[in-house]
Amino acid sequence: MNSGLIFLIIIWVIVLYLIMAYNKLIKLRNNIHNAFADIDVQMKLRFDLIENLVNTVKWYASHEKETLEKLTLARTNFMSAQSPQDKLAADNMLSWALKSLFAVSENYPDLKANQNFLQLQNELSDIENKLAAARRYFNSSTNEYNSSIQSFPTNLVAKSFNFKEEKFFAIENPEEKEVPKVQF
Repeated sequence: MNSGLIFLIIIWVIVLYLIMAYNKLIKLRNNIHNAFADIDVQMKLRFDLIENLVNTVKWYASHEKETLEKLTLARTNFMSAQSPQDKLAADNMLSWALKSLFAVSENYPDLKANQNFLQLQNELSDIENKLAAARRYFNSSTNEYNSSIQSFPTNLVAKSFNFKEEKFFAIENPEEKEVPKVQF
Protein backbone atom coordinates (compact mmCIF):
# COMPACT_ATOMS: atom_id res chain seq x y z
CA MET A 1 0.00 0.00 0.00
CA ASN A 2 1.22 3.47 -0.84
CA SER A 3 2.57 5.45 2.15
CA GLY A 4 0.71 8.54 0.92
CA LEU A 5 -2.57 6.64 1.01
CA ILE A 6 -1.86 5.39 4.54
CA PHE A 7 -1.09 8.94 5.61
CA LEU A 8 -4.39 10.18 4.11
CA ILE A 9 -6.32 7.41 5.88
CA ILE A 10 -4.71 8.33 9.20
CA ILE A 11 -5.51 12.02 8.67
CA TRP A 12 -9.08 11.11 7.70
CA VAL A 13 -9.51 8.98 10.86
CA ILE A 14 -8.14 11.83 13.03
CA VAL A 15 -10.42 14.41 11.39
CA LEU A 16 -13.39 12.06 11.72
CA TYR A 17 -12.59 11.54 15.42
CA LEU A 18 -12.30 15.32 15.98
CA ILE A 19 -15.68 15.89 14.35
CA MET A 20 -17.30 13.15 16.41
CA ALA A 21 -15.73 14.38 19.66
CA TYR A 22 -16.75 17.97 18.95
CA ASN A 23 -20.33 16.95 18.16
CA LYS A 24 -20.48 14.85 21.32
CA LEU A 25 -19.36 17.81 23.44
CA ILE A 26 -21.95 20.06 21.77
CA LYS A 27 -24.66 17.47 22.47
CA LEU A 28 -23.62 17.13 26.12
CA ARG A 29 -23.51 20.90 26.59
CA ASN A 30 -26.96 21.22 25.02
CA ASN A 31 -28.23 18.53 27.42
CA ILE A 32 -27.09 20.73 30.30
CA HIS A 33 -28.89 23.76 28.87
CA ASN A 34 -32.00 21.65 28.32
CA ALA A 35 -31.80 20.29 31.86
CA PHE A 36 -31.50 23.80 33.28
CA ALA A 37 -34.47 24.88 31.18
CA ASP A 38 -36.47 22.11 32.89
CA ILE A 39 -35.39 23.44 36.28
CA ASP A 40 -36.28 26.95 35.13
CA VAL A 41 -39.80 25.88 34.15
CA GLN A 42 -40.39 24.12 37.47
CA MET A 43 -39.07 27.14 39.40
CA LYS A 44 -41.39 29.42 37.43
CA LEU A 45 -44.35 27.16 38.23
CA ARG A 46 -43.32 27.16 41.87
CA PHE A 47 -43.07 30.95 41.99
CA ASP A 48 -46.48 31.31 40.34
CA LEU A 49 -47.97 28.86 42.82
CA ILE A 50 -46.34 30.68 45.71
CA GLU A 51 -47.98 33.91 44.62
CA ASN A 52 -51.35 32.17 45.13
CA LEU A 53 -50.15 30.77 48.43
CA VAL A 54 -49.09 34.23 49.59
CA ASN A 55 -52.47 35.67 48.66
CA THR A 56 -54.19 32.94 50.66
CA VAL A 57 -51.97 33.56 53.66
CA LYS A 58 -52.51 37.33 53.46
CA TRP A 59 -56.13 36.84 54.46
CA TYR A 60 -55.07 35.13 57.68
CA ALA A 61 -51.74 36.67 58.52
CA SER A 62 -51.83 40.28 57.44
CA HIS A 63 -49.34 41.25 60.15
CA GLU A 64 -46.72 38.75 58.85
CA LYS A 65 -45.66 41.33 56.32
CA GLU A 66 -41.92 40.61 56.42
CA THR A 67 -42.31 36.95 55.40
CA LEU A 68 -44.64 37.85 52.56
CA GLU A 69 -42.27 40.58 51.37
CA LYS A 70 -39.37 38.08 51.27
CA LEU A 71 -41.42 35.77 49.08
CA THR A 72 -42.37 38.62 46.76
CA LEU A 73 -38.74 39.77 46.57
CA ALA A 74 -37.55 36.25 45.77
CA ARG A 75 -40.13 35.99 42.98
CA THR A 76 -39.15 39.40 41.58
CA ASN A 77 -35.45 38.44 41.66
CA PHE A 78 -36.21 35.19 39.86
CA MET A 79 -38.29 36.85 37.16
CA SER A 80 -35.57 39.44 36.47
CA ALA A 81 -32.64 36.99 36.68
CA GLN A 82 -30.68 36.58 33.47
CA SER A 83 -28.09 33.95 34.35
CA PRO A 84 -28.52 30.47 35.81
CA GLN A 85 -26.52 31.58 38.87
CA ASP A 86 -28.92 34.49 39.51
CA LYS A 87 -31.89 32.15 39.16
CA LEU A 88 -30.31 29.68 41.56
CA ALA A 89 -29.69 32.47 44.07
CA ALA A 90 -33.35 33.52 43.82
CA ASP A 91 -34.34 29.88 44.26
CA ASN A 92 -32.27 29.64 47.46
CA MET A 93 -33.85 32.87 48.70
CA LEU A 94 -37.27 31.41 48.01
CA SER A 95 -36.50 28.23 49.94
CA TRP A 96 -35.75 30.24 53.06
CA ALA A 97 -38.83 32.41 52.64
CA LEU A 98 -41.02 29.31 52.20
CA LYS A 99 -39.71 27.84 55.43
CA SER A 100 -40.71 31.07 57.17
CA LEU A 101 -44.13 31.02 55.52
CA PHE A 102 -44.89 27.50 56.68
CA ALA A 103 -43.62 28.35 60.15
CA VAL A 104 -46.05 31.29 60.17
CA SER A 105 -48.89 29.03 59.02
CA GLU A 106 -48.38 26.92 62.13
CA ASN A 107 -49.68 29.89 64.17
CA TYR A 108 -52.99 29.92 62.28
CA PRO A 109 -55.05 26.75 62.74
CA ASP A 110 -57.81 28.11 60.48
CA LEU A 111 -55.27 28.66 57.72
CA LYS A 112 -53.85 25.16 58.07
CA ALA A 113 -57.39 23.77 57.68
CA ASN A 114 -58.25 26.00 54.71
CA GLN A 115 -58.88 23.85 51.61
CA ASN A 116 -57.29 26.37 49.28
CA PHE A 117 -54.15 26.49 51.42
CA LEU A 118 -53.99 22.69 51.66
CA GLN A 119 -54.41 22.30 47.90
CA LEU A 120 -51.67 24.85 47.25
CA GLN A 121 -49.40 23.04 49.71
CA ASN A 122 -50.01 19.74 47.88
CA GLU A 123 -49.32 21.34 44.50
CA LEU A 124 -46.17 22.89 45.89
CA SER A 125 -45.05 19.51 47.19
CA ASP A 126 -45.61 18.02 43.73
CA ILE A 127 -43.61 20.80 42.08
CA GLU A 128 -40.82 20.35 44.64
CA ASN A 129 -40.61 16.66 43.68
CA LYS A 130 -40.46 17.53 39.98
CA LEU A 131 -37.85 20.19 40.70
CA ALA A 132 -35.73 17.69 42.63
CA ALA A 133 -35.89 15.28 39.67
CA ALA A 134 -34.95 18.09 37.25
CA ARG A 135 -32.00 19.04 39.48
CA ARG A 136 -30.79 15.43 39.55
CA TYR A 137 -30.99 15.26 35.74
CA PHE A 138 -29.13 18.57 35.46
CA ASN A 139 -26.34 17.35 37.75
CA SER A 140 -26.14 14.04 35.89
CA SER A 141 -25.87 15.88 32.55
CA THR A 142 -23.28 18.23 34.03
CA ASN A 143 -21.26 15.29 35.36
CA GLU A 144 -21.30 13.54 31.98
CA TYR A 145 -20.24 16.74 30.19
CA ASN A 146 -17.50 17.61 32.69
CA SER A 147 -16.18 14.03 32.59
CA SER A 148 -16.01 14.20 28.80
CA ILE A 149 -14.08 17.44 28.69
CA GLN A 150 -11.66 16.14 31.33
CA SER A 151 -11.06 12.71 29.74
CA PHE A 152 -8.31 11.99 27.27
CA PRO A 153 -8.37 12.43 24.28
CA THR A 154 -11.63 14.40 24.25
CA ASN A 155 -10.02 16.95 26.57
CA LEU A 156 -7.75 17.96 23.68
CA VAL A 157 -10.76 18.76 21.52
CA ALA A 158 -12.47 20.52 24.43
CA LYS A 159 -9.43 22.65 25.12
CA SER A 160 -8.99 23.47 21.41
CA PHE A 161 -12.59 24.68 21.10
CA ASN A 162 -12.71 26.39 24.52
CA PHE A 163 -15.28 24.14 26.20
CA LYS A 164 -15.47 25.05 29.88
CA GLU A 165 -16.60 23.02 32.87
CA GLU A 166 -20.16 23.64 34.04
CA LYS A 167 -21.16 24.11 37.66
CA PHE A 168 -23.36 21.61 39.42
CA PHE A 169 -26.66 22.61 40.98
CA ALA A 170 -25.58 22.67 44.61
CA ILE A 171 -26.79 24.01 47.90
CA GLU A 172 -24.67 27.04 48.66
CA ASN A 173 -26.12 27.90 52.05
CA PRO A 174 -24.45 25.71 54.73
CA GLU A 175 -27.54 25.81 56.97
CA GLU A 176 -29.61 24.10 54.27
CA LYS A 177 -27.20 21.14 54.32
CA GLU A 178 -27.75 20.51 58.02
CA VAL A 179 -30.15 17.84 59.21
CA PRO A 180 -33.18 19.54 60.78
CA LYS A 181 -33.55 19.12 64.52
CA VAL A 182 -36.81 17.51 65.55
CA GLN A 183 -37.93 17.97 69.13
CA PHE A 184 -40.97 16.49 70.80
